[in-house]
Amino acid sequence: MVRAVYPGSFDPLHNGHVDVIRRAARLFDHLTVTVAYNPLKDNGLFTVDERVAIVRETVAGMANVEVATFQGLLVEFMRSAKANVIVKGLRAISDFEYELQMAHLNRQMNPAVETLFVMTATRWSYVSSTRVREIAKLGADVAKLVPPATLRRVRARFDGGSTPAG
Repeated sequence: MVRAVYPGSFDPLHNGHVDVIRRAARLFDHLTVTVAYNPLKDNGLFTVDERVAIVRETVAGMANVEVATFQGLLVEFMRSAKANVIVKGLRAISDFEYELQMAHLNRQMNPAVETLFVMTATRWSYVSSTRVREIAKLGADVAKLVPPATLRRVRARFDGGSTPAG
């Protein structure tokens, strides 16, 4: 059984992420989408628990996909999850440069781990969580950029309502 992990902050989850999740789920026996807690990024739009709820709702129909969270080194999570493939979505050359360094570091720390780069579908190649947050904060509609679970919570957050429970 080949177990893969798709890590990210997913703040917020957007359609580019969902594209990578769907495609990776077809490639592997089991895919864990891991929502990373990064103390260096305390200015997020959603809490880790809210992001986990969004991802869980979005992948609910995918039988071989689970959602988890982790803090610390990804390679340590990989060991505990008994996974040997890291899935990373790429949009542009700039993503590749960063992710290539991370892949080499991860491989250095755990030679049993491989990194698979998945090119995001062209229709989502311009979408990033940073841009989604900026657009939403400025009051524009992000409905075409995010899955329904994210959209509902973004609208609640910026329309003055409270964020719905996961």
